[in-house]
Amino acid sequence: MNKPDTYITTSIPYVNAAPHVGFALELVQADAYARHFRLLGRNVRFQCGTDDNSLKNVRSAEAAALPVADFVDANADRFERLGTRLDISNDEFVRTSRDPRHLACVHALWYACADNGDLYRKAYEGLYCVGCEQFYEAAELVDGRCPEHGVSLELVKEENWFFRLSRHGDRILQLIESGEFTIVPAHRRNEVLALLRRGLEDISVSRSAERARGWGVPVPDGDEVIYVWFDALANYLTGLGYGSDQALFKRYWIDGGQRIHVVGKGISKFHAIYWPAILLSAGLPPPSSISVHGYVTVDGRKIGKSAGNGIDPDSIIDAYGTPDALRYYLLRHIRSGDDGDFSGERLEAAWSGQLGGQLGNLANRVLALLASSFGGFVPPLQDSDFVQEAARLPGKVAAAFDAYELHVGLADIFAFIGEANRRFARRAPWADAKALLGDLTPEERQATVDRLGACLAEQVYGLAVVARCLLPFLPRSASVLHERLGIEVPEVYGASLVVDGVRTASDAVLFPRRVVA
Repeated sequence: MNKPDTYITTSIPYVNAAPHVGFALELVQADAYARHFRLLGRNVRFQCGTDDNSLKNVRSAEAAALPVADFVDANADRFERLGTRLDISNDEFVRTSRDPRHLACVHALWYACADNGDLYRKAYEGLYCVGCEQFYEAAELVDGRCPEHGVSLELVKEENWFFRLSRHGDRILQLIESGEFTIVPAHRRNEVLALLRRGLEDISVSRSAERARGWGVPVPDGDEVIYVWFDALANYLTGLGYGSDQALFKRYWIDGGQRIHVVGKGISKFHAIYWPAILLSAGLPPPSSISVHGYVTVDGRKIGKSAGNGIDPDSIIDAYGTPDALRYYLLRHIRSGDDGDFSGERLEAAWSGQLGGQLGNLANRVLALLASSFGGFVPPLQDSDFVQEAARLPGKVAAAFDAYELHVGLADIFAFIGEANRRFARRAPWADAKALLGDLTPEERQATVDRLGACLAEQVYGLAVVARCLLPFLPRSASVLHERLGIEVPEVYGASLVVDGVRTASDAVLFPRRVVA
């Protein structure tokens, strides 16, 4: 079977502090897509990493009175460990200060842009935000401050290498308007188009080694450091072996079916304008698509390392004993392309009320009745409107992935679970199970067994479809549900789904209530 190659990445966060729940949103979104694409039968390469070389990392290390390398290593390790704890299924983790392939990749990209005549020297003076790692024009400021961080900017005067960004604006505009390069959601696409139509200015792509404290990727044959965004964006090629493993790079970037980046709205300009321009200059294809998510907020304020309102995802995982509580909240209760507020109370309500109260409770009741009435074995499945509705659910979830509306996909799943609960209550199979313990004629007994068996079989089928649809969202819980239903976790969505005669297990509550000390 032909399996198109798909490459998907998260952005790489600065490691000036420990990770917070805002970056967890990006991790679980990208992971859901990677798992979804694998279940569609695609060959997927999924990459994460850390941006180790930013000036803000250097400043934070100095503030902590630690060597930069030690400070960066400690925080980068926490980001990598967070991915493991969230069950992120990445194939590669690129650290830009330690991956031996990265310097070769950045230099290869630099030389390719230079060969195209897109690098030149220029003296420059401007206002710089260390938090954004970019220069701002006065017109872009809000009350004289950075529009992203609300802080005063530094006046920097240097002679740097510049990249001819202006040369590539028309081509990027054409790629977006033609649909060859997609940006979702639509309002983020429109923001990028507005910037392109306004016209682009060339950008500085080097910094003095003195200002960077010597930290970062050196300019080839020079005494400066490469601008962190040029360095950081190149990481997407580092993990594919650009400059070191051309076969892998050719497979996933040149010949691959899709090249997808999942990024936050604060860095969409870098990914939707700077990055494709650099690639075009180097003679390489641009990304095929960029999915832009919003910010996680607390009381309406953006979560940020410097804002002091970060929420530790590790503590949430510890509290619930599984990453799926946090994964569910971020994927269901924060709209994929918009900002969303985080609340511990709403997280608990989602866990106990939706996961436990709706899905977990239904599974527990169905499997308990199967155990007591049929020894755990599923009776023959009969066609019904409910079975047909269940069969339509995967298509709805796939459509939500296509539309970059993961929250809608989970809402569709739980709308079906809600209907399953209502149908289960209407049919009241526990009454039939109780009747079987009494005196019935042979005809009454058979009719009762048939009615009870049909009810339980269709519920098992519905739960099995739900388990399959939940695999990209809640891989751990979905796997446990498969196990309790007595069916194998499929490699692809289209694998045969048979529940007749399967032996189920009624042990272990799926989403147990938390015991809060």
